[in-house]
Amino acid sequence: MISAPETLPDDPVLLKQMLLLAQGKVAQLQEQVALLRHKLFSPKSERSPEDADSPQLAMFNEAEELIEQPAAVDESEEQAEDVVAPVKRRGKRKPLPASLPRVEIVHELPEHERTCACGACKQVIGEEASEQLEIIPMRVRVIRHIRKTYACTACEAAPVTADKPAQLIEKSLASPSVLAMLLTTKYADGIPLYRFEKMLSRHGVDIPRQTLARWVIQSGEQLQPLLNLLRDTLLDHPVLHCDETRLQVLHEPGRDPTAHSWMWVQSGGPPDRPVILFDYSTSRAQDVPLRLLDGYRGYLMTDDYAGYNAVALKGGIERLGCWAHARRKFVDAQKVQPKGKTGRADMALNLINKLYGIERDLKEANDSERLSARQQRSVPILDQLKAWLDKTQPQVAGQTALGKAVNYLASNWSKLVRYVEGGHLPIDNNRAENAIRPFVIGRKNWLFSDTPQGATASAQIYSLIETAKANGQEPYAWLRQVLERLPSARSVEDYEALLPWNCAPNSAS
Repeated sequence: MISAPETLPDDPVLLKQMLLLAQGKVAQLQEQVALLRHKLFSPKSERSPEDADSPQLAMFNEAEELIEQPAAVDESEEQAEDVVAPVKRRGKRKPLPASLPRVEIVHELPEHERTCACGACKQVIGEEASEQLEIIPMRVRVIRHIRKTYACTACEAAPVTADKPAQLIEKSLASPSVLAMLLTTKYADGIPLYRFEKMLSRHGVDIPRQTLARWVIQSGEQLQPLLNLLRDTLLDHPVLHCDETRLQVLHEPGRDPTAHSWMWVQSGGPPDRPVILFDYSTSRAQDVPLRLLDGYRGYLMTDDYAGYNAVALKGGIERLGCWAHARRKFVDAQKVQPKGKTGRADMALNLINKLYGIERDLKEANDSERLSARQQRSVPILDQLKAWLDKTQPQVAGQTALGKAVNYLASNWSKLVRYVEGGHLPIDNNRAENAIRPFVIGRKNWLFSDTPQGATASAQIYSLIETAKANGQEPYAWLRQVLERLPSARSVEDYEALLPWNCAPNSAS
């Protein structure tokens, strides 16, 4: 807030400086108001992806919104509509997956309609088939384990009782299918435990959420060997993405319930074995990435958060900059430009969009082809953008939206241009941001974790589910299979056989 001085200075130079300072502050506040208004009142098509994905923003009008959207059309229909007048068409329906089981219901003509008017019997000459999707609601049943006891009637030998297969949680009501459903509904579907408690109660099963929470924590502990193997795979690959987001934990020892904790995400691994790992921490300090990335050697893609500086100084680690973050700042600067006018932000965005256009063209290219194309096509654009940056930076005020975008670009330039050094290097950190999005969306439903143990379990289960999804697994089917086989795993080979890329998708019984 700017407070007016009681008396104005007599020095005209000082007076002019104060006036310029006040004008700059007013312009800065006007930009902030414009950006807030744009975020609140802009059309939905211009909202951020985070807003678009929010399940709460469209909770009450989702059906109405979706039914008004035009159905997707295939490429041939889009080309045709460029030639003729636009016609509202229904999109081509996608066939139901061939992997789903089929139940055939045959419809025959009534007996009296099978006789022709001429008296002859009509014969089948063909058939028409159509398909409907059927969903069978959750079926709850009880599995009774009956262990037979044998004794010898001819002597006094001790009776022997048959063994029961090892259970993931001994002396628990929870079968692998229950645990898999519990973990999937909470961490893949974002359903809080109290809602799952109500789902069970509708079937006459009363299990308090405290018990459900304990099952989640115990499952995470049992699944830790798989997480250790996933981390080994992650750190062995020469490219790794990192990001972090806030998390509230109510009962952390020695901390206020409103204090912020953090969920860190690391994404990487070979293209055919992607890995996504979450890690809970009370801190956002640099010691966290130092711990998480201990022993890593390769390229590290992050935003410009200073907490990653220490790990980037370690030998063998090269830090990459995120062009998506740089682009967003110029988008903000573009929003506060005078309406209908082209400004400096448009010039920067035009060049950045050309860089992304090249990446889209190279989507199917191999690493060698991508490196060659980047050197031939992207490097000249980067040189052009750097020349524009060097000319523009001295001419803009640092506290304006454009000034912040320009300064961000200048301070991160050496990291931003490094992606052209290799065809396997990413242009931005969208992989980590996409990986953390399911956690952010789920957090909108369950809001907070109750204890550090619960937050740790959430990190463990999110890691497994998101990695399974990235490897083409259906989370429930994969988790059920893993939880059934995990109690009998003894060796490293046994645990490796349970990793998502070593299990056939949807092969759970």
